Amino acid sequence: MDYAEAQAAFFTPREGEVRELGFTSPARTLRDALEPVATVCFWSEPAYDAYAAVGLDFLQGYVYSRACVLGDAEPPVAAAAFGVFEPGLISGVLADARGVADLAQIRAAKESGAITALREVLGDDADAPEVAEVAAIMRRGCDAADPTGRALHAGLTALAWPSDPVGQVWHAATILREHRGDGHLAALVAAGLDGVAANHLTELWVGWDPLAYTASRAWSDEAMAGAGDRLTARGWLAEGRLTEAGEQARLALEEATDRSVESAVTAIGDDLDRVVTLLEPWGERLVARGWFPPDPYKRAAG
Repeated sequence: MDYAEAQAAFFTPREGEVRELGFTSPARTLRDALEPVATVCFWSEPAYDAYAAVGLDFLQGYVYSRACVLGDAEPPVAAAAFGVFEPGLISGVLADARGVADLAQIRAAKESGAITALREVLGDDADAPEVAEVAAIMRRGCDAADPTGRALHAGLTALAWPSDPVGQVWHAATILREHRGDGHLAALVAAGLDGVAANHLTELWVGWDPLAYTASRAWSDEAMAGAGDRLTARGWLAEGRLTEAGEQARLALEEATDRSVESAVTAIGDDLDRVVTLLEPWGERLVARGWFPPDPYKRAAG
């Protein structure tokens, strides 16, 4: 998959009314604000160009750049850490990508691509004094975030911080994103949900058509049908829609995820609005530039 194919697959604007989640919290507000910035290393064209320069296509760049924080872990370990993708997809793509580029190359490409993209989008604003200020606030949250049981988060914290203040904001955003993502995966496991059922539950909660999002994670028709059967058996799904019990179950997962990041959010404290005020316009610029999916459901689902 090249960048044009990725845009065609993931960057289609949504038409019609968008469902409101009806859920907000400081932790969720922070998560939604940092998502486009954290994932600029996956979605932006400069990041793709950096990966292509070492021989990787779009999907290989995504999988390897995200998994590279785990070092030389076996591909199934990376698949387990990602959690919600069909494991064979992640294992296979990662194994192929490792045959093309090494860890030093992918880590350098990831950082350089992210910083290049952000600086191109921000222009002169990239050198504004508040960038370093917000980077310091976010780093405070990173320092307070507990890595226990969080493989992707812990791997990121072992990497050196970029010297560029824009890069520091991006790196902090990636740490906080994976910290929450690892915590969310733990909440799913505790609730007895596997990756395919978790996707199906989330897409219905967000507002996507049934299986539209789950299928993009490479799950087979059989696996998706089985997930639907399991959710139905739990009383969470009926006639392709979440029941009231299903809505409450997904809300409980969101609340558990928020609790898992409480230490980081508390450390940011009253400065959270300051962080969000900086990051939200950055995200809007990334969407306008075509370097983050414009579908609000994509941001909501993660």
